[in-house]
Amino acid sequence: MRKIGIASDHGGFELKEKLKSYLKEKGIEVIDYGTNSTESVDYPVYGKKAANGVVAGEVEKAVVICGTGIGISLAANKVEGIRCALCTNEYMAKMSRNHNDANMLALGARVIGDELAKSILDTFLAEEFLAGRHKRRVDLIENC
Repeated sequence: MRKIGIASDHGGFELKEKLKSYLKEKGIEVIDYGTNSTESVDYPVYGKKAANGVVAGEVEKAVVICGTGIGISLAANKVEGIRCALCTNEYMAKMSRNHNDANMLALGARVIGDELAKSILDTFLAEEFLAGRHKRRVDLIENC
């Protein structure tokens, strides 16, 4: 069974809860790294918690959500070994996996709707890293 992490700040809380249920309905185990309400919190805390879960091997991949997806993706990318991609459509999700071997997906709850978020997440989880010439570039990202 796949195990996926999920986290959000207050702005992404409602979408996080919807995506968590959606993943569970698909038979995917979900580890929730918070937050647990719409009360104002700091997105870097939750981006880092999910990123640390990926790096520690607690989860295969993770999705993080804030209002725009920008702040939480920046926070997650501060953790060594994380390649968190902010995606606003399915093509970006596909390329983030195929070419960049992204291990985290960031979404903006105030930017995209629930159904688009589900479709982006499905694409992100379905796609694989193509390696080849892309492996060299991912290695450069990791080592620069």
